[in-house]
Amino acid sequence: MIVASNSYHLSTISTKTVKVENEDGNGIVSKDDSIPCEDVDVISVCSKTSRSSVAGMNGGFIIVIVSVMNYVFFVVLLVQGMVILTLTAVIPQLRPPSCSTAAEQVGGCIGPSHVQLAVLFLSLALLIVGSGGVRPCSLPFGVDQFSRDTEQGRRGLNSFFNWYYCTSTVAVVVAMTAVVYVQDSISWPLGFSIPTGLMLLSIALFFAGVRYYVYVPPEGSVFSGIAQVFVASVRKRNLPLPAPDDAAAQEKLLFNNTGRKNARATNLPLTLQFRCLNRAAIICEGEVKEDGGAANTWRLCSVQQIEEVKCLIRIVPVWASGIICFLALTQQWTFAVLQSLTMDRHLGRSFQIPPGSIPIIALVALALFIPVYDRLLVPVARRITGIDSGITLLQRQGTGMVIGVASMAVAGIVEKKRRDSALAHGGVFSPLSAMLLAPQLCLVGVAEAFNAVGQIEFYNRQFPEHMQALAGSLFYCTLAGANYLSAVLIAVVQKRTNWLDNNLNQGRVDYYYYIIGVLGAINFLYFLACAHYYRYKGTPEAAASDKDGHGGAAEGSNSTV
Repeated sequence: MIVASNSYHLSTISTKTVKVENEDGNGIVSKDDSIPCEDVDVISVCSKTSRSSVAGMNGGFIIVIVSVMNYVFFVVLLVQGMVILTLTAVIPQLRPPSCSTAAEQVGGCIGPSHVQLAVLFLSLALLIVGSGGVRPCSLPFGVDQFSRDTEQGRRGLNSFFNWYYCTSTVAVVVAMTAVVYVQDSISWPLGFSIPTGLMLLSIALFFAGVRYYVYVPPEGSVFSGIAQVFVASVRKRNLPLPAPDDAAAQEKLLFNNTGRKNARATNLPLTLQFRCLNRAAIICEGEVKEDGGAANTWRLCSVQQIEEVKCLIRIVPVWASGIICFLALTQQWTFAVLQSLTMDRHLGRSFQIPPGSIPIIALVALALFIPVYDRLLVPVARRITGIDSGITLLQRQGTGMVIGVASMAVAGIVEKKRRDSALAHGGVFSPLSAMLLAPQLCLVGVAEAFNAVGQIEFYNRQFPEHMQALAGSLFYCTLAGANYLSAVLIAVVQKRTNWLDNNLNQGRVDYYYYIIGVLGAINFLYFLACAHYYRYKGTPEAAASDKDGHGGAAEGSNSTV
């Protein structure tokens, strides 16, 4: 499913890469030589990449209040989009006629008709909406299959997050290599038929296990519950809190009837952090019905509701730090491709690495490191720390940030060496091997293995159980924010300096890398401050210790990174 959902925009990136290489009369890329990239709109690439991630956030907003059948509905939309997109490649009437490079230069090509554009945009719209519904909800659905009441279930869940991201990465590698190769070198229709077939196969596998899945029923709108807490606390802002310095005593005097039937949900104890919100649970005359429920949920909220809102408030600052972290990682995807265009990309005498495939080094490093981390490093760390996951979720994210900063430092050193070499050999090409980019890309992969997986697990564990789909979408919002921020930063740097010249040899990309590294270091300090004041989602076990790596520090104490 991931191969299919990524293939449509990956093939677009592949097509953009073709523009910076020579083409023959049939539009086939010539592998013999390449020219410096002078017409690539980096800002456009960054902003377009983020749109699919924003769709994931929107999908989480929708599905967070619906059932698994709606998840199936979005899968069907995704399949329809892939089928229609495949048909545009198979049926000649659904695409404009082919055009040679010579005809294109004199303006003799026939453009697409309105019907052809409508069919193409329909397929892309279905893909965006479908992936926006599937991405944020597939992970929470998998999490629901594990029991958190047993040691085996908790350890299995720790590995699940690692292997989920690992298999996703492998799927992206296949989409960026095998599928793109088929599209460019063998058959465009076949290149789209392969991911479409894989999508249909994935649906068949999904339905094959329907009778064995664990289903957690939806509990209604998340956002109305959040709004109710703020409205009720504002209305009662002048009321004094009972037992203001004793959370346990205060909880006994507040309203705590959730009315929920989800036995898997964690009962959150009252905390004194953001205590102004606790006023929403103060019981006034006539606010409790005979059955024990709230007469008006906009005037009286339960302790559980209040603590769930506090969970969201605590997560937001940590989430913001993830955007800056991925800002550093996304730079490598764009500029490593441009750098490789001016370097020797040959492996052996005959094989030449396509420039668009250079970032795959980071993905391969990520896919190889995650199993090593899960099977070798985690058991060792578990024996040292006594934590099931080896290290805490915040420690894992922080480790990824540090490695990300190191990758930018290495990238700056390599870029200076590449630029000096190119200027010393005529100012165009450098005889240095493009594999010099491998160390920085490997660091990017390892940083992503720590930070990205850490973020995903952090959101899914720290969000309230009935907000899991929103937790899944938050990670994709991080990716979208990083890409948009990257576009803004590139625009500012291009306006103020000449570092990002169209000709990389005339610019100073190494300075740009160092700026990103400094921003990453500042962001890490900000993250340390957020982690210092963060309180993990409370459970009775977590209140006593942080033994399982995803519990919480005792209320009143500080969590550790």
